[in-house]
Order: sequence, then structure tokens, then C-alpha cells
Amino acid sequence: MRAPDPLIGRDLLNGQFQIVRKIGTGGMGAVYEASQPSVNGKVAVKILHAKLANRKDLVSRFHREAAAMSHLHHPNTVKVLVYGEDEKDGLLYIVMEYLEGKNLNQTVRAEGPLAPERAIPLLVQACHALQEAHEKGIVHRDLKPENIFICNQGGMKDYVKVLDFGLAKVTEREMRPGSMILTQEGMVFGTPEFMSPEQAQGKTLDARSDIYSLAVILYEVLTGKLPFDAKSPMEYIQLHVQKEPIPLSHRVPGKTFPPALDAAMAKALSKDREQRYQTAAEFAQALQLSLGQQATSHQLSPTATSHVPPSGNNSPKAPEAASAAPVPQVHASPVAAPTKGVPIAFVLIAFVFGVVVALVVALIALKR
Repeated sequence: MRAPDPLIGRDLLNGQFQIVRKIGTGGMGAVYEASQPSVNGKVAVKILHAKLANRKDLVSRFHREAAAMSHLHHPNTVKVLVYGEDEKDGLLYIVMEYLEGKNLNQTVRAEGPLAPERAIPLLVQACHALQEAHEKGIVHRDLKPENIFICNQGGMKDYVKVLDFGLAKVTEREMRPGSMILTQEGMVFGTPEFMSPEQAQGKTLDARSDIYSLAVILYEVLTGKLPFDAKSPMEYIQLHVQKEPIPLSHRVPGKTFPPALDAAMAKALSKDREQRYQTAAEFAQALQLSLGQQATSHQLSPTATSHVPPSGNNSPKAPEAASAAPVPQVHASPVAAPTKGVPIAFVLIAFVFGVVVALVVALIALKR
């Protein structure tokens, strides 16, 4: 029988938070649900595994995650409320907002590949969160579907929160004097399936590495597959560096995407980071434009053409929602059609009469 978790029921910060249950666990720590009695609410608490407390490198990484996330205030980034070290036994913790929902990996596994109309707005939100991080000199470096959480917030569905800046690098301009960047060139961190070519080679990273990872995530969300066929993490690393990705519209037989989306993905997945979008905001804009192109192509396709019922009392009643859309007005030339209500026969008689009168006038003029 498994021993009970000693952290369940524990207080943090002099009773401000009380741990209720474990939500999940990872390599570095576990995440718990905790109550916050002062506001009758709940929070999520990430706690470093006790067995790792003596690892200076991991403790520094844990502090780095907390510091990086505390700098970020974008609504699509999970909010850090407080972090620190418990005075009783040195327990390291990060208190964050509590989220209910599923991460992107769980969503795709449960529902299958997502349509662009749903997938692209999700990734655009992630782009906006990362834009703020990049502007503050923070590179995530471990973007993957598990770190993009989908929840309902304020009545809004499919609201994205970017999680887990545990591998985040805070650049020199963001570091305090005397501090040291622990992740140095030549060291490879991250998740092989989603890492950029430069990350796979252990090079110094910048915002463009995150953009590449986001593109791989979107690729998988749209197709259910990754841009390469590989059998091991090491093979993924090699392919990111050496092989061009399979074009998006070629990945799944019979499944194609708007040309603008294919082009945006190809650019974001470029081996050369100089050829990629240079900011997350640029990538977001390209994705939004491609979604607009898809909407236009659907609107012009024969299957999307609205059916006009025949006139008469027996024709089906149009949906009420359709009445809200303005009906385009067609302006015809006044010469092109006779005035409404005037019989065509009358118009023809008037025309013939006018011709006869003109001929008579001409003959009189000749006789004179």
C-alpha cells in the first residue's frame, strides 16, 4: 500500500494556503491543488521534489522558473502569485492561479486533429503570451503541447495559458548584476520532438527558437503527426538539423490547407532562423491572415453557396439569424430594364409610334 503524501494538509506561508490534493507530478516536482481560505478560493502549488533539494543546478532552475514567470503578466501566461522557500524545512514552492481544463496534447488525443478555425486562434494566443516574454528577454525553450493549457476563463471558451517556464532563459539584460546564466552554449535542453535546429545543436537561443517550436506544435495539432518520421528522440534531433520538414498539405493524404497557411508554416519551420518570422507577433499575424484566406475560400466554394428557395407561400422559412446579414443591393442601369409596373407591349407600341413620327417629320422636311 502506498504511503500517504506527507504534503497533503500542509500549510504554506503561515496558513495562507493549505494543500488539498495532488494534481500531477513531473521530473522536477509535483503540482498540488491548495485552498486559499482568505478569499475562499483555490490555487495551484508547484513544489520541488524533496530528493532534489540538494541538487544546486535543479534548485537554481526551479528559482529561475519562478523568477521568469513572476516577470510575466500577459493574460495568456499562467499567473504566479508568490514563490519562495518555506522557513520550516526549506521546501521550494511556486503558487500559481488554478486552472481547470486540458492541455493541448490531451485535447488532440481526445478529439483528434483540430480544424484550422479552432487550432489557429489557440496558437495565436500562445504567440501573444510569448511576445511579452520575448520582449522581456525571456525565451521559453521547452514549448510542447503539454505546456499549452486550454481552459474556460470569464465565460470564454478555448482560453490559452502558457505553462512551465522551467527551462526559460533570462538573457543578460534581464539578469541582476553578479548573477550567472546557468545554461551555456553546447548544452542541449528541451523536448526533442519540438526543439529548433539551433537548440538541437546546443547553440545559444533566442525568440526565434520558440517560434519554430510553436510551428511544430501547430503542425501536430492540425495533422495529428509531426513534420518528420522518426523512431527515437535522437533521430528527431538529427532530422530537425538535417532534413526539411514534410510540407503541411502533404502530411495527410487527402487533407490540404490554404496556401497561405502552408507558406506561413514553411517559413516558421525554416532551418535558418534568419529566414523565420523574427517575432511571435509576426507569426501570429501570418496565421490570422491564413485563417482569413481559408474563410474566403469556403465562402466561394460551391458547397458554401447559399440555397435560394423558390418564391411562394410553401417555401421554407429562412432562419432568423440570416435576417441579420445585410442583403447586397444590385444597381442596374435605368436603360437595362423597363420601369416596374409598365407593360412591355406598351413600351413597344410607344417605340414604334416614335419611329413613325420621326419618319413623317423627315419626309415633310424633304418636300420643303
